[in-house]
Amino acid sequence: MRRGVERVLWPRKARDEVVRGAGGIVLREIGTTRYEVALIHRPGRDDWSLPKGKQEPGESYEECALREVLEETGYRCRLLSFVGLTEYRDRRGRPKVIGYWLMDVLGGDFAPSGEVDALQWVELELAVQVLTYGRDRELLASLDTVDLARSG
Repeated sequence: MRRGVERVLWPRKARDEVVRGAGGIVLREIGTTRYEVALIHRPGRDDWSLPKGKQEPGESYEECALREVLEETGYRCRLLSFVGLTEYRDRRGRPKVIGYWLMDVLGGDFAPSGEVDALQWVELELAVQVLTYGRDRELLASLDTVDLARSG
């Protein structure tokens, strides 16, 4: 993310208080205009969500997104395009802002861990029925198939 954009999204005072992170909408094409998205299940929260996580000190948003997707899915990916942000309060009541990128898989395999015990590929149109959180559903609903085709 460009530094100018960062200042607009997170002014200095708010930046000190906000938990920041990034994640991915990992896609694979299953037809000329059909896609599947990777959804993860976290046993500690018993939820289905998009892979994401907290930003480490000195890490860019893009680096965070790629690292978190690799850690949670086992897939090495490449960034296609920035999709948008979700904002909410975490379980501790802190404001949290997560940036998401469209990604496609370069390689790797999923292996269950203590943090993520399952991954499923779900058709994009059906994923809104599986996702636990409205913010994730809204993010997917904002995607346009034409834009997806141009990203690939």
